[in-house]
Amino acid sequence: MAVDTTTAAPSHPEGDEGGEEAVRPLLSGAPAEVEDEELDIRYAPYARRDAYGPMGRGPLSAAQVARLVLAGVVLLPLRLVAGVLLVVAYYLVCRVCTLFVGGVGEGRPRLQGLRREAVLRAGRVLSRAMLFVFGFYWIPVSDRSFPNAEDVPKDHYEELERPGAIVSNHVSYVDILYHMSASSPSFVAKNSVSKLPLIGLISKCLGCIFVQRESKCSDSKGVSGAVTERLHEVSQDENSPMILLFPGTNLRIHELGGKEGRRTVAAAAEGTTTNGDYLLPFKTGAFLARAPLQPVILRYPCRRFSPAWDSMDGARHVFLLLCQFANYIEVVRLPVYYPSEQEKQDPRVYANNVRKLLATEGNLVLSNLGLAEKRAYHAALNGNSPRALHQKDD
Repeated sequence: MAVDTTTAAPSHPEGDEGGEEAVRPLLSGAPAEVEDEELDIRYAPYARRDAYGPMGRGPLSAAQVARLVLAGVVLLPLRLVAGVLLVVAYYLVCRVCTLFVGGVGEGRPRLQGLRREAVLRAGRVLSRAMLFVFGFYWIPVSDRSFPNAEDVPKDHYEELERPGAIVSNHVSYVDILYHMSASSPSFVAKNSVSKLPLIGLISKCLGCIFVQRESKCSDSKGVSGAVTERLHEVSQDENSPMILLFPGTNLRIHELGGKEGRRTVAAAAEGTTTNGDYLLPFKTGAFLARAPLQPVILRYPCRRFSPAWDSMDGARHVFLLLCQFANYIEVVRLPVYYPSEQEKQDPRVYANNVRKLLATEGNLVLSNLGLAEKRAYHAALNGNSPRALHQKDD
């Protein structure tokens, strides 16, 4: 599809087709001071569209302020306490299930049988309970079919290779909670996560892939290699957990030692979350193994506050999320995607085809923006020069 390079991407994709590309902004020509409306158009995938405005600092009416104060006094403490108790409960389950089990020190407990089943079931139940605590009371899930699945005879499904990973668009840290409640996958995280109190043992029991902090080049290769190895392992061992991958997320973000990398486990992927209406370019790491994948699309419809973590600091986002009585998430699960011979030979073709499928089925706009543009947008919202920040990243 031809791309109009003279205009920016529309801010509301509902009326657009999934194959349309949002254009990369020409940062080198951007003025030092740009109106908020211009910024929102230029950096459309990261612009907030809720009542709280850019970075959650927009003006609020007296009624909105009163409602926020009331929720902060009553609702917020209850949810924080309940959330902590759920994490502690899952930690205790993991602690009991790893008693007298080898592999804990190496980061991969060898859980089998009832122990593994207990960890997985508890993870799904407690993750769903956490979502309920956060205000996600109902989660509608719809299944769709597409031509790729129709090429496979129904009576041959059991003979086909098991999907090695779940690929999903990345909108919020809430994404992880939903996927844990649905399928208990493993994740990619920096090595220091394995040493965190409570979370460290939980991440080990989930089978997370821990990566070391080295040079950017070796990190990228190391992560891709570890992901490819796990995908092959999943296809051969039904006890090996699938990986949750956000292909639009730069895996190097997990290795950053700067401000973003020190926030939380979820913040490791903060750099490339969007407002939920756009889909960023896919990295090929999830597709190098040529393994079948399970595509999932997440949407977060909202009235006042959007759960999308696009252009807001973590503490403010968590505060506003927990102060909203009801939050909403919609899930679209697509059939397992089995790559064609051409896609197996070229991971870029595989990645692009899955990306276009997610965009079409999820009514998302394809964007070629990335982490550098998101940082530039944040800098501009804070009154800094996006051009200077972009040059620094380069």
